[in-house]
Amino acid sequence: MKVLKFGGTSVGSVESIQAVLQIVKKSYDAGEKPLVVLSAMSGITNLLTKMAEDAAEGKPFQDDLKLMEDRHFEVVKKLIAVKYQNPVLTKLKLLINDLEDLLQGIAVLKELSDQSKDLIVSFGERCSNFLVAKIMEQEIPVSTYINASHYIKTDDNFGNAHLNEALSHQLIQALALTHTDKLLFVTGFIGSNDKGRITTLGRGGSDYTAAIFGSVLNATAIEIWTDVNGMLTADPRIVKKAFSLPILSYTEAMELSYFGAKVIYPPTMVPAFMKKIPIVIRNTFQPEFPGTVIQFESGKSNFPIKGISSIADVSVINLTGSGMVGKSGFSGRLFTLLAREQINVILITQSSSEHSITFAVHPNDARKAVNLIKNEFELELMANKLSVPVLEDGLSILAIVGENMKRTPGMSGRLFHALGRNGINVRAIAQGSSEFNISVIINNEDLSKALNAVHDAFFAELKKTLHVFNIGTGNIGSTLFKQLHEQHDFLLDQNDIEIKVVGISNSRKMGFNPEGFDLGNWQEELENQGEVADLGTFIGQMKALNLPNCVFIDNTASKLPSTYYEEIFRSNISVVTCNKIANSGDYAQYRLLHDTARKHGVDFFYETNVGAGLPIVRVLKDLMMSGDRIIKIEAILSGTISYIFNNFKGDASFYEVVKKAQELGYTEPDPRDDLGGIDFMRKMLILARDAGHAIESESVKLGNILPESCLQASSVDEFYAELLKADEFFNKMKSEAAKQNKVIRYIGTLENGEVAINLQMLDDKHPFYALSGSDNIISFTTERYKDRPLVVKGPGAGAEVTAAGVFADLVNVGA
Repeated sequence: MKVLKFGGTSVGSVESIQAVLQIVKKSYDAGEKPLVVLSAMSGITNLLTKMAEDAAEGKPFQDDLKLMEDRHFEVVKKLIAVKYQNPVLTKLKLLINDLEDLLQGIAVLKELSDQSKDLIVSFGERCSNFLVAKIMEQEIPVSTYINASHYIKTDDNFGNAHLNEALSHQLIQALALTHTDKLLFVTGFIGSNDKGRITTLGRGGSDYTAAIFGSVLNATAIEIWTDVNGMLTADPRIVKKAFSLPILSYTEAMELSYFGAKVIYPPTMVPAFMKKIPIVIRNTFQPEFPGTVIQFESGKSNFPIKGISSIADVSVINLTGSGMVGKSGFSGRLFTLLAREQINVILITQSSSEHSITFAVHPNDARKAVNLIKNEFELELMANKLSVPVLEDGLSILAIVGENMKRTPGMSGRLFHALGRNGINVRAIAQGSSEFNISVIINNEDLSKALNAVHDAFFAELKKTLHVFNIGTGNIGSTLFKQLHEQHDFLLDQNDIEIKVVGISNSRKMGFNPEGFDLGNWQEELENQGEVADLGTFIGQMKALNLPNCVFIDNTASKLPSTYYEEIFRSNISVVTCNKIANSGDYAQYRLLHDTARKHGVDFFYETNVGAGLPIVRVLKDLMMSGDRIIKIEAILSGTISYIFNNFKGDASFYEVVKKAQELGYTEPDPRDDLGGIDFMRKMLILARDAGHAIESESVKLGNILPESCLQASSVDEFYAELLKADEFFNKMKSEAAKQNKVIRYIGTLENGEVAINLQMLDDKHPFYALSGSDNIISFTTERYKDRPLVVKGPGAGAEVTAAGVFADLVNVGA
């Protein structure tokens, strides 16, 4: 036989009760001889508790009583044929009348005992089971209502009664013998003491009822039907990627349940554990889903852990002092004291020196626990052998659980890397010798971020999510969004990365969407829902959202964003930027940013600072990381200057080439911004610093391309006039190069720790000789690449290639 237990949501409405009846009938027709245990209708137990408390306080309860009656009567009228309704309605009305009399008595006495409360809340299960049994009787006439309080016997601990196993087993076995041909509907949650007074079995009581009956009757399985698809890897309300676990061991399920998984409760499993009866968690509203089987042996899994559980609000008490060191029985004395006062200790950790003990309790018990400790250890406190207990509130517990953990090296390292990478401080750690569970105490506000980060870290087959905050929506920013939108599916399938742009800001508006902007329609969403842009507010909101795996992207050319980089790194957020200002300013600032990023374990990627989409910075770092020594770097790192000198040949004048470059959009509105070499200088400065040289911009020897008269012109028109006058200067340079079969190139060189940028004439043996168009090129001469330098060449400008470089950096953060 099977035991089928249905929770409150499963019997909470006409539609859900119909689903329950279909499941029960299918099991009965299959010959499984189910025994059905039902909870009260969803919300009814809370309603009964409220009525009892209201009655004791002299408040009216009649409206709530009418609401309870109406909910049950509605089901009768919709699911029971008219000719059978009267006896059912009469019985329910009698139960409601008994309840009203009881509430009236409490109102007169103005006193609510635990015994009275248990009796009152029992009406929820008694009404729901009687009702559903009568509905099923229409199709299966042997359906029978059973009041479990006649068969489950307990002590007098009202509210959380303890089972009298021997007597309960006798009574349940006798029930089974006298009802062999019946389909039994048994009230969950309730029992009775030896005087016949109704008691309740505490939290998860209906599950416990099912387990008790299943154990006594040697059920083949105990199915717990609820509103979720089994036990999940994490709380799905917080971790959207949480998924159902097919198999758990009893130990794993108990660990997960103890630390907050509310699908099943630890006491429920004890009777099943003793008989090795599988417990199956199923979804009433998706009965075709197989759910989770909880059995004696843990099933095979590709994952190192089975799940992540949490308790959202705990308090921690720290005890320190020399009086604990080597003091036999101190811990026993402490925890016996707490147990005697019914204070549940959730987690304990002790230093190896025995100088301190840290333990977690429910916040409602925290101050009581501190006062008890002060009283118990008064002499030790007076003698300064024990410090005053320190209480910390606003904390949470996160636990990873799984039997595979003890066979898999590096579990703690993976957990703490995921937490540290996201800036989550661990306040205390506890791990049992069984290695089924590693628990950490963290701040409440970090719990959501921690759960998502740890879930991504341990369930590697899932997609890792990057939460992106982007400033700058010009050519590069908008092109990046287009590329991310187009490559979304590819990244998911091939890289296991999902990129969500959750914050966007430009100079006018900023907006946030924690679920991610629709990158096919981001302009409209930002325009309609955005607010006035303010960079400080934007970064403050980014930090306040506290999402895992965050990346800040700077697609601007403004100085202001770089002033926030340090703060961003300290918030454990990575930075990807095409903005050169941060890396090309003062060397002290460059060093501070890099050191801060490294200290906080986040990434600072800026490939596009030097060669747009070309892999230059990464190649340099890889060479150095592998132990190669840089001898010399030569580079042409301006697409504009490259285009100009590649086309300055034949009959073309320098003036004409520059004009053409501007018409094609290669130059800034004022060509001197390119031809002045400042941007080129910044790129060479960044390369030099990344190569390990602590140099400032003033140390770079920047040779001029233009005559002084061109540089000093008061306007663009005057500049072109001066450039036309300088034709002879440039033509002479071109003629000299042609005579020697050479070409003119504006080259940056890093050698012996010094940077120089100047015009050079190159012959056909030089790798830069054949450069064409607006390409950039860089040559690395190293110990390994001494005879034939390593050359990287390609487009070095344009929104598409620059956005692609930012894109690549972003993916590397995810990797």
